[in-house]
Amino acid sequence: MKTRIISVHPKKPDRKKIEKAAAVLRKGGIVGFPTETVYGLGAGIFSSSAIKKLFKAKGRPNDNPLIVHIASKKQLKALVTEVPPVAVKLMKKFWPGPLTLILYKSDLVPSSITAGLKTVAVRMPAHPVARALIRQANMPVAAPSANRSGKPSPTDAGHVLDDLNHRVDCILDGGASIVGLESTVLDLTSKPYMVLRPGAITVKEIRKIIGTVKVYPSRRGTGRQLDRVKSPGMKYRHYAPKARLFLWEGRPNRIRTVAQRNAASLLRQKQKVALVTTDLSYCVSGIQNVLMGSTAAEVGRNLYLVLRMLDREKTDVILAVGFEEKKVGLAVMNRLRKAADRYSVLL
Repeated sequence: MKTRIISVHPKKPDRKKIEKAAAVLRKGGIVGFPTETVYGLGAGIFSSSAIKKLFKAKGRPNDNPLIVHIASKKQLKALVTEVPPVAVKLMKKFWPGPLTLILYKSDLVPSSITAGLKTVAVRMPAHPVARALIRQANMPVAAPSANRSGKPSPTDAGHVLDDLNHRVDCILDGGASIVGLESTVLDLTSKPYMVLRPGAITVKEIRKIIGTVKVYPSRRGTGRQLDRVKSPGMKYRHYAPKARLFLWEGRPNRIRTVAQRNAASLLRQKQKVALVTTDLSYCVSGIQNVLMGSTAAEVGRNLYLVLRMLDREKTDVILAVGFEEKKVGLAVMNRLRKAADRYSVLL
């Protein structure tokens, strides 16, 4: 299929342009569209053929559940068996926004979306284009990130086109994503409540609203030890560039020593090497050094952008320096650990 690009204003999208994409969804097509987190790949949840097309376009395993996106709380009530008081509190504070809630699903939600589970992940995006598309399609929209599975998530329409050209019917180009990291996923179907995937809505912010919340630990590798998971980003390797990515955490002096030694060894092997960090003191001479930002929010916004840039430049190896897991830093480190070929804690 030929992928059509439709450019829209990110804050005041033209209704006629949105309608073209909404019509694609109603006819069982799939659409790339912007959200405040990353670009999503949308399919109407009641079209089995569209959901199959979505999984095929992404190369996504069928046991990896999808997040359902809604434009109103009325749509939520049809998707779940109940909306508990704790969910109401969170929605009042964080919706629309980058928070996904896992609740018990109603019979209306197809099992193909939930990987056969009795739960469903739902969020209401803050991006005006995303909500306008869902409203005009007049249906909830299942939407993982609009990239080939395992690759860094897309934060602009160009990234979507790079990955999914001729695989997706159309792409709504609404400019760059503001957050740059996928939504926080919070499981409300088990006690204690569990953050399964950290994001821009921090654990601290959630605890202020509902009290005790646990955080599911980041895992390296493919996660094959997990059987059934309630959230995307838990079971398989995700967010990974084509380049090999080595991630280090621990004592600064040890990281500097190991980075310099590794860079020197890789250069002798004629490898193209880049180091990504937030601190100039880690920079290594003789290779490309990339500063991702000075704050956790900036790093979150730039992470996938930098990984994709280095892939375009045909970088062979990326050396990444870990940093403090405060605020959005927890989400960034979660993504880096899952993307890493080699992950070391240097004591």
